[in-house]
Amino acid sequence: MYAIPFLICFPLLVAFLLGIAGKGKVGNAITIAGAGVIMLSSVGFFIYCALNGFESMELFFETDLADHIILAGEILLMILVTVQCFRHRKYWISLLSIIPTCMIAYVELTGEQEEMAHIYVDRLSALMCLIVGIIGSLIIIYAVGYMDGYHAHHKEITDRRYYFFLLLFVFMGAMYGFVLSASLIWLDFFWELTSVCSFMLIGYTRLEEAVTNSFRALWMNLFGGLALAVGIVYYNYNVGDLSFRSFIEEGILGNPYSVIPITLMAFAALTKAAQLPFSTWLLGAMVAPTPSSALLHSATMVKAGVYVLIRLSPAFQDATTGNLTMTGTMISLIGGFTFFVASIMAVAQADAKRVLALSTVSNLGLMVACAGVGTPETIWACIFLMIFHAVSKALLFLDVGATENALFSRDIENMHGLLTRLPRLATFMFIGIAGMFLAPFGMLISKWSALRAMVDEKNMMTLILIVFGSATTSFYWSKWMGKIIAHVNTENQEPVKDVTKKSELFALWIEAVMMILLCVLFPILSKVYVDPLLDDMFANNGEVLPMSILYMLVVIIVFVFAIPLVTSAYSKHMASNMKMSYMGGINTGNNHNFVDSFGEPKKLFLTNYYFATRIGVRKLMLPSQIVTFAILLLMGCIIFGGAL
Repeated sequence: MYAIPFLICFPLLVAFLLGIAGKGKVGNAITIAGAGVIMLSSVGFFIYCALNGFESMELFFETDLADHIILAGEILLMILVTVQCFRHRKYWISLLSIIPTCMIAYVELTGEQEEMAHIYVDRLSALMCLIVGIIGSLIIIYAVGYMDGYHAHHKEITDRRYYFFLLLFVFMGAMYGFVLSASLIWLDFFWELTSVCSFMLIGYTRLEEAVTNSFRALWMNLFGGLALAVGIVYYNYNVGDLSFRSFIEEGILGNPYSVIPITLMAFAALTKAAQLPFSTWLLGAMVAPTPSSALLHSATMVKAGVYVLIRLSPAFQDATTGNLTMTGTMISLIGGFTFFVASIMAVAQADAKRVLALSTVSNLGLMVACAGVGTPETIWACIFLMIFHAVSKALLFLDVGATENALFSRDIENMHGLLTRLPRLATFMFIGIAGMFLAPFGMLISKWSALRAMVDEKNMMTLILIVFGSATTSFYWSKWMGKIIAHVNTENQEPVKDVTKKSELFALWIEAVMMILLCVLFPILSKVYVDPLLDDMFANNGEVLPMSILYMLVVIIVFVFAIPLVTSAYSKHMASNMKMSYMGGINTGNNHNFVDSFGEPKKLFLTNYYFATRIGVRKLMLPSQIVTFAILLLMGCIIFGGAL
């Protein structure tokens, strides 16, 4: 199938062309055309798989040339990282690239491997390609218009947008290669490539904070890459195989030589999914332009870790007893704790991008917890969480970026009455937030399914963490939604400019429509796609939720989405008939200023309380990192001690 090399290599070709064309109309045309082709190719590839019944395919057994190219790519990435580390005097970080590269190169150059497939296609990899292709391409198209406003507002930052788009396309190609790889060597290369791309995207502005945050992301992801490389070398030394599928099958069968490699790969997935104690790299990514934040948080980088854990999830159940293995227990506990603590820290954030970042870390924690338990019910929940999170979080990030360009602020308090001031952006924002937490949307139903599975598995600690984390999640989303749907008098306020760039509007509209369609088609998607996917992974899988319940939820969803549409239609009428508030003095006409009884001018402040000094990142992050590091160290010692 030649569509697969095209999906992997075409984004790299577009990146090369952008490096030649630079910025300007030609560069923008190449960017939009390239993103469009990638999107259509992903949809076409998915349709082709559907027409073939999503039959599992093992492809490309003879790949000597590709193997040499990938080995050369590994070495080039090592050189690039080493040069950057020495340039910024981060010498020790270079070792996290040099050591695993030398290990993988030794295995590839000295080992005699059995013939195996290097590409594997099934329902899960086809789904990931569709998510990466559609969401990633929409983010790139949005970025064409966004970067104009970004550099207009940030004149202190050198305009290197051609370099920015180049990295986005390389990232896309790396993600395709990652989710389609059946070879552990290929998997390792594309893993490292995504890590290096994220490092460069985060450091795009070259400001001091950006450089610091980019190197934090680099060393944390390279540390995970080191664990992955050690696991691959250990497995190859003892089993003599480099097939990803065989790697998982040996883990399911309980091969003692697979315990340590699976644990190391699961640990690497925790770093990529930004779980505690490694969550700070994803929070630091907020210094980058919004499109790169959206790409890292929604469809690509962090989902790579979740994808690996879903693949490994059948091996987290003991083959003889059916109980959760120690590795599965470790993963589910870290995920549940991250979900709980990150949702608490999100309550203390007024910066919209920080809320989205912590929400991403939190929801990834829930996905990780579900994958760690490894039952059909939790994987069903994990897959739907991944789908809904990818679409809704991409929509919210792009909407917040457009809102920031309009308001010159991304403070949630400055979004008070956004439905009256910027009704279109507020409606998009409402749809994105609704998809994240309102009943009966997919995210909430997935959480309910996860809770039910935790009860069935008697996993009480993770159950408690998910229950309280879900309650906290509803709190911070409710605060934000209450702000944007509030109605304010705009007579004496400065007018704000709505988003006008066609590329931005195109991406926002498509993602909003996708969010609505996902909610409405939720039951059908479960029956025709996710349930068969679980059948492929687990034997004797039944319906997780009855179809009658799912169809009833769709009816409720239709009414929920009517709220912003009806409210937006009557917003002007409601604003014109709004009564002024009594402020203990003379209201000046805008509900923000008044004159008191002594004739003194006063300003009225109406804000949420954020408990920043009590439950903020500075207060909770370090203790949470210590706790999770202790859990990883203790359980890692138990696992390795038992295996050795």
